[in-house]
Amino acid sequence: ASDVYKRQLLGQIADTIATEGRAKYNAYSQEEDRDIYKGLTFWSPNVNIFRDPRWGRTSECFSEDPYLTSQLGVAFIQGLQGEDPTYLKTVATAKHFVANNEENRRLGGSATVDDMSLREYYFPAFQAAITTAKAASVMGAYNALNGIPCCANSYLLTDILRKEWGFKGVVISDGSAIDKLYTHHKYAKTLEEAAALALKAGCDMSLRDEYREGLRKAYEKRLINTGDIDKALKRVLTLRFRLGMNDPSG
Repeated sequence: ASDVYKRQLLGQIADTIATEGRAKYNAYSQEEDRDIYKGLTFWSPNVNIFRDPRWGRTSECFSEDPYLTSQLGVAFIQGLQGEDPTYLKTVATAKHFVANNEENRRLGGSATVDDMSLREYYFPAFQAAITTAKAASVMGAYNALNGIPCCANSYLLTDILRKEWGFKGVVISDGSAIDKLYTHHKYAKTLEEAAALALKAGCDMSLRDEYREGLRKAYEKRLINTGDIDKALKRVLTLRFRLGMNDPSG
């Protein structure tokens, strides 16, 4: 009964957050104010495992237990997104995918994790976020997984998220994670190469502005084509429609 109450309470908290977010968005829209922090896409919840208290993001996490984290993550996502089958109240973003639990090397380190540990420990909360809660967005992590940066990792972003779990939403990078592909991971040599690798792997948006210049240069150098761009664009625009942003009523 205690666990059920916790899930219900967390769902109510998330629903209240979404209601306030909608109210603020509507108020700002009257003034045509589209500045940062005034939208409907929330970069929450953090469903990483609370593995080590020395990590700087542990205050955002739910638990060190995969099952509990999954249950609470689902409740929070459902509260943020609402129950309408067509429209989203707000967009929930499950983050940071995946194995993002170390502070000292969080921008350029690689997590070495075997498949059993991924599937039993690091994946469950994200899988539940997608398959049960139907999260509309997922944020890729700064770190690499087994040598391949998460935001350019087709195994994570395409094979697992989309093909295995049936994810239909938008993948967004962590802040400046596309830059980190060449500045920290040395996985790419240039911004345009980093942007192309991430886009092709399944990362639809950059949290900062790396894609603005990076994809333009990547297209000019034929590292990507219009089909690659259109695939990501369709996913992003679909979320805008699901938020009601293109409805006549606003």
